[in-house]
Amino acid sequence: MNVIVSHEIAEVCPVFVGACVDAQVENTAYCEELWDEIHQIEERFRRELTTESLKELTSIAATRAIYKKCGKDPSRYRPASEALIRRVLQGKELYQIDTLVDLINLASMVYGYSIGGFDASKFVGDTLTLGIGREGEPYEGIGRGMLNIAGLPVYRDAVGGVGTPTSDNERTKITMSTRHLVVLINGYDGNENRVVENARFIQDLLRRYTRSDGGTLTIFF
Repeated sequence: MNVIVSHEIAEVCPVFVGACVDAQVENTAYCEELWDEIHQIEERFRRELTTESLKELTSIAATRAIYKKCGKDPSRYRPASEALIRRVLQGKELYQIDTLVDLINLASMVYGYSIGGFDASKFVGDTLTLGIGREGEPYEGIGRGMLNIAGLPVYRDAVGGVGTPTSDNERTKITMSTRHLVVLINGYDGNENRVVENARFIQDLLRRYTRSDGGTLTIFF
C-alpha cells in the first residue's frame, strides 16, 4: 500500500510523520491476555491523568492543534486517542469489539496517537492519500452514521474517505473475517522516533495476540 501526504496537509503540518503497518492476521472475538494489558493501562491513566491534563500530552495536543488549523473543533470532534483515554478517566468501560480493534485502541492510548485500522482487502486501488475533508463529502463513520468530515484530516482511497483521526469508515472497517490489516499512525507532533516505537508496539501486539509475524513497517512524510 502506497501512502501519500498531500500538499494541503504538509502546509498545515510540515513536521507530520506517519507509520504504516501492513500485516497478515487472524482475528478473534476476545483475548483475555490482551484485556489484562488494557486494564493495567487504564489503572495507570487513572493514577496519572485528568481529563484536562490529558489534552496536554504532546501527541494529543498536536492533533488538536491540527484540527484547529484545518477548521475543526477538537472538543466537538475529538481525536480517537483522546476520546478513548477520556472515557477511561470518566470511569466508563472501554468498548470491547474484537482483538484487532481492541489492540489498536490499546496502542492508541499508550502513545496518544490517533491510529487508523483497516481491512486492506476493502481498499479500492493501491494508494491512500492523506488530505483534508471537504464540505458535503460523504463519509460514514463506524457506529456514528454520516459524519461531517469538512476540516478533518482524512485518508482517501480511489473511491473516497476511509479514515480520519476521529473515526474510521464503515466501508473499510475491521471484521472477524479480516485477514489483511493495514494500520496507520498519525504523528502530527513530528516525533519520528515515538511514531516508530508505536508502530513496533503494534507489531509486537499482533505477534502476541493474532498469530501474525507483525508484518512490515514503513514510514511516510
